[in-house]
Amino acid sequence: MRKPIVAIVGRPNVGKSTLFNDLAGERISIVQDTPGVTRDRIYADVDWNGRVFTLIDTGGIEPESKDIILSQMRQQAQIAIDTADVIIFLTDVQQGLTDNDDKVAQMLRKSGKPVILVVNKVDNFDKYQADVYEFYNLGMGEPVPVSAGAKLGIGDMLDTVMDKLPVFEADDEEDETPKIAVVGKPNVGKSSLINKLLGSDRLIVSDVAGTTRDAIDTKIKYDGKDYIFIDTAGLRRKSKVKEEIERYSVIRTVAAVDRADIVILMIDATEGVTEQDAKIAGLAHEGGKGVIIAVNKWDAVEDKTDKTMKEMTEEIKAVLSFLPYAELIFISAKTGQRTDKLFKLIEIVSENATIRVPTGVLNEILARAVATQQTPQDKGRKLKIYYMTQVSVKPPSFVLFVNDKSLTHFSYTRFLENQLRETFGFRGTSVRMMYRERGEDK
Repeated sequence: MRKPIVAIVGRPNVGKSTLFNDLAGERISIVQDTPGVTRDRIYADVDWNGRVFTLIDTGGIEPESKDIILSQMRQQAQIAIDTADVIIFLTDVQQGLTDNDDKVAQMLRKSGKPVILVVNKVDNFDKYQADVYEFYNLGMGEPVPVSAGAKLGIGDMLDTVMDKLPVFEADDEEDETPKIAVVGKPNVGKSSLINKLLGSDRLIVSDVAGTTRDAIDTKIKYDGKDYIFIDTAGLRRKSKVKEEIERYSVIRTVAAVDRADIVILMIDATEGVTEQDAKIAGLAHEGGKGVIIAVNKWDAVEDKTDKTMKEMTEEIKAVLSFLPYAELIFISAKTGQRTDKLFKLIEIVSENATIRVPTGVLNEILARAVATQQTPQDKGRKLKIYYMTQVSVKPPSFVLFVNDKSLTHFSYTRFLENQLRETFGFRGTSVRMMYRERGEDK
């Protein structure tokens, strides 16, 4: 069941990033008093009273600005609006109601999405109460007063968001058709790959970066089995011009990865692995998705030797060191080289992501692991692991019951994960290890 998406939109400098950081629980967006400083959409998962949604921070909307950066931000904010299930329309009580607020309201009305009007910087409810009433003139319903800086009224606002959030049925969960998101930078060959697998030119293929404007689902049958491929708008590379107009475009990728079981990360063989590739790979890793790295345009690499593939493999593993489990394949979407092998990899990753290990077998492995390498200790106290059990799949997730979670250590967790991988493989999928003390609530 996919997570709902909530976008924060509004004019520049009304406090969107401050509100986003407050809800996300960490300082993710850059906060400055200069309008337009938040040029990228940033995302985070937020949990409120047991319900989880993905929150999107957007650059401020200047409806009629001719400034090229603000225009770009307006386009990006529009994508966020189109992608969102609920919109938080943030305004500023200290600046008062402006003409641009009204123009943003008109844009939001056209979207047809549920909109929650939030009036920010209400540091004193008694002092600003009359000013809050002014925002009724927008015709967007009752304004919710908050102060993101002082963390006032946030709970009431989130309760209102919960009332508007759609509840997605679990139909997709019951559909066993594997869903594969094809992600990567623009012009890396995502649409070309799906067209090659499909055997037709259903998707528009162009050398112009960003041709694919929306995530497109394509059903492909191979060897008698159905697969759903999700093509996404590519993440844009940074522009070389001073203004750095071309910004990463991540929201469609976030939504596509969220819906997918497996992510095919496409890398341009002629460029090598880049920081942008690592950013996209991070989305898949954090989402616990199966990962296949497809190095495309292998036919275009000049002066290849018998060492070229090995050298690029080592480079990819170094940059994407957090994905040691990912499957790797070198392909050409243009010529079809090795593209048919993708289906075999998809099946391998899908099977590994759904492995269930009996508790008895897990604890035999755990006992051998503890006998091989002692558990961490600190100030005379030693970590005791009572037993381990698997709690879910996609990705395989395990809970270890211990005496004291503070004694756990990343390196020992990695050691235990490696013991599981040596026995069961878990090819192409992450493995999650969680600790719980006896008597601790689930």
